[in-house]
Amino acid sequence: MAIIPNAQKFHTVSSTVDTTDRGSSELQSQREIYTMQDIKDSAGPGYKVYTALLTQAGTAAPVATILKNNTGATFTWARTGSGTYTITASSNTFTSNKTIVFFNLGEYTFASQQPWVRTSDTVITLPLGGDGRITNGSFEILIYD
Repeated sequence: MAIIPNAQKFHTVSSTVDTTDRGSSELQSQREIYTMQDIKDSAGPGYKVYTALLTQAGTAAPVATILKNNTGATFTWARTGSGTYTITASSNTFTSNKTIVFFNLGEYTFASQQPWVRTSDTVITLPLGGDGRITNGSFEILIYD
């Protein structure tokens, strides 16, 4: 991902204008070409996000309805013990000191912000203290650049 320097200037032209490189090599060496995606990435919030709605019944693993995932990783949910669940990323996604998790159990009686543990760069553990506690829950991971 190219990050556009703050001092750069932008000029636009009609799509019918020929933009073939012309001029001296000195002028061309000062020219930078960026895509619209580069502009979007530069102006973005400075983090990637995984957001999902969760449900979970009995001793089954949570089921995620993914609302947004621009992290580049895929995620797998599992039940690893009584009331303990993990989300595992397909790559080193959960950067130390740059990962924030917001998790709410939803309609369950104790539906408040829940604890989480960054076990590694690929695993986050959710110790809920019991099974069957996620109903219409929400889960969001922010990973800062």
